[in-house]
Amino acid sequence: MHERQLVYLVRHGQTAWAAQMRHTGRTDIPLTEAGRAEAVVLRPVFKEIDFDLVLSSPLQRAFETCRIAGLASRAQTAVDLMEWDYGDYEGKTTEEISKHTPGWSVFTHLCPGGETIAQVAARVDRVIEHIRKVDGPVAVFAHGHLLRVLGVRWLGLEPDHGRHFALETATLSVLGFDRSVPIIKTWNGPLLTAACAVSRITEETILNKELAHEGD
Repeated sequence: MHERQLVYLVRHGQTAWAAQMRHTGRTDIPLTEAGRAEAVVLRPVFKEIDFDLVLSSPLQRAFETCRIAGLASRAQTAVDLMEWDYGDYEGKTTEEISKHTPGWSVFTHLCPGGETIAQVAARVDRVIEHIRKVDGPVAVFAHGHLLRVLGVRWLGLEPDHGRHFALETATLSVLGFDRSVPIIKTWNGPLLTAACAVSRITEETILNKELAHEGD
């Protein structure tokens, strides 16, 4: 684990189902034109970052976002980053599911024929273990519910806490450390404002390195 490691989490751009608020787990649908346009914003943002590791879900909506961001040639696909398997609820909206299961949430209820939250958390924990073996910057391209679980597991919280961390399509979040304590530096930032967020974080990192060098 490296004190200054930063992990950039990217939720893929818009898809037709995402725009309709339909649960999109393993259905491999592409980005919309709007989703591809959103992903373009990442290319200049990530151009100056020398990533030690780039991970992507193999599902095309995530990997296409990675490709447009300019990192596909360096990316490793990881099945552990695939979205939650919603089973019988695939393609349905929360409103539709709640008609027969009032108050349903993927974080607190089951998905018949799909994954449990414990199974998703186990996948995420393996990804985090892999990330923490790397010293430098890491980029992760994946999906909404999966990344919400990853964010809270990074902090050491139970996976159901992910229900408190909204995550829209085409967003950038950054994880890191503060004196060896895992933290969230920024969360759910629209890609259109990502350049400002990354620029600020990069400046902080450079300053911290300079201060650490002065103290040597």
